[in-house]
Amino acid sequence: MEHISDAIYREAAKVSLYKCLNRSTGQKMSAGHIFQNFPHVPDDNKVTAYEHNGDFITVDDDMRQNTSRYSNYPEVFITKETARALREHENAKSAFLPHDETVWKRAIHAWYEMGLSGTLEEIVNSSGEVPPWTCQTAKRLLTFVRFANSLHGSLFPHLSLSNEAMITKFSNMTNWKTSPLRAFAWHPHTTKFAYAVCDDSIHVHMQGNELTPTLKHKLQKNVADLAWQPHYASVLAVACQSCILIWHVEPTSLATRPSSSSVQVLQQSNHCPVTCLAWDVDGRILLSSSPVDTAMMAWDVAMETCIPLRRVGGGGVSLLKWSPDGSKVLAATPSNIFRIWETSHWSCEKWSKCTGRCKAACWSPHGDVLLFTTENEPVIYYLTFSGMADESKPLIGGSQTAVACLDLSEVTVKTNSGDDVRVGGSIQDMVWDPTGERLAVLFKENSSGTNRYIAVFRTKIYPVLDITPCGFVKGFEGETPQHIAFQPKFDRGALLTVIWSSGRLSYIPLNFIPNDMVEYHKFQENFGPVHMQVSPGLYSRFTDYS
Repeated sequence: MEHISDAIYREAAKVSLYKCLNRSTGQKMSAGHIFQNFPHVPDDNKVTAYEHNGDFITVDDDMRQNTSRYSNYPEVFITKETARALREHENAKSAFLPHDETVWKRAIHAWYEMGLSGTLEEIVNSSGEVPPWTCQTAKRLLTFVRFANSLHGSLFPHLSLSNEAMITKFSNMTNWKTSPLRAFAWHPHTTKFAYAVCDDSIHVHMQGNELTPTLKHKLQKNVADLAWQPHYASVLAVACQSCILIWHVEPTSLATRPSSSSVQVLQQSNHCPVTCLAWDVDGRILLSSSPVDTAMMAWDVAMETCIPLRRVGGGGVSLLKWSPDGSKVLAATPSNIFRIWETSHWSCEKWSKCTGRCKAACWSPHGDVLLFTTENEPVIYYLTFSGMADESKPLIGGSQTAVACLDLSEVTVKTNSGDDVRVGGSIQDMVWDPTGERLAVLFKENSSGTNRYIAVFRTKIYPVLDITPCGFVKGFEGETPQHIAFQPKFDRGALLTVIWSSGRLSYIPLNFIPNDMVEYHKFQENFGPVHMQVSPGLYSRFTDYS
């Protein structure tokens, strides 16, 4: 579009954008209204295959061999039987500790690995092997130790949870403890991803490479999060129970089991379990957080040093989201407080009047809009950011009040065949695709114990935020979605990946014409043709779905 003069382009944008607006953004849309405007929910015997310009295409449930794979992307399917065998025979304790050790010997091992909190944690987890009063005393001491270490002004219930229970509570995976796959991460620049299995092994898949490296380490326990380092093809950060592991997995290596010499161990006292990781856009700083530590750690991985960024209050840090432009970081806490940090001087602004803790959040592609949801409400809120941080006067520039834009309360809707199903409810996670044109929402288990559908919305950010219904994504009969993620680089719209309760990873291509292409056509209709240099394959790129 660089060949259009700025003045003409601004006028074209006004006409094309404002003609499309049919409601005022910032008004909460009721659940009944929003779900009534969705296309019909797929029938029980159907599974979502892909989107074609706003229409979600479904196929028969028995076409399993065609719906789990996409192009030459790898197929991943960890069955429940495999997961059960891994949990029983390949868990970290059975792999690295003798079976005949007493709880006291295991507690001594935990002391050397994690200190006093690790010892108390081991006793709490071994309640069947110790007297009840010992377990209760250990639980109270564990709460006190965590409370004292985190320097809070009040007591938080999550401090008395075991490590596994705490990770389950704060993970973006729907059922972290029982899910066959526990963490997933796309590489930001290449078609490569990694996932953690319930035995705490990590598997790395890369398009065009049949080798699948498997990463295992004695400290790799209770893996909660994975994060690839930007601008590096081989560096993967792993959030573990007692530390952060940095794996160096060379893409040209023929080794399927990299040795311990390929891993760095980053540890900080009173900063465990680590549940969330986030790299900056340049791959220079790694942020880590733990729900029991009010400081998020900014790591220099090469030097293996860190700087704590601490604010009193909140009970810890449970969620980190770095904005795509690198200028801001969302740091949510286990309480109703969350903060936005600017990254030039690392000052922050605090929001503290939420109805519950910030459960899920995502940034717009340019970092000027933040969508978030709280644990206690099925509502999506948004904040806008207009100020820019500079070296002389750091400014976050966030709006003073969060605005409710979507109410996704659970309601009954009709399938294509006329059956009643329940959709919506409390939100587990949501992801915004890198183009800023599709928003996928994953729900918690509803009143019937299921959350079978993922809601996908069309989004438009400029001149004002506009979110409209697009369609539902459904898996096979009996499957519920556990985790969602967009591939960072995809040239046909967006690619949504879903981890299902069966252990299956599916790829849902969302093929659409971008808003800027639509605006260009509207510009031509209103102002006549304009000489632009457009690649010959540009249109076919968004219309070829083979």
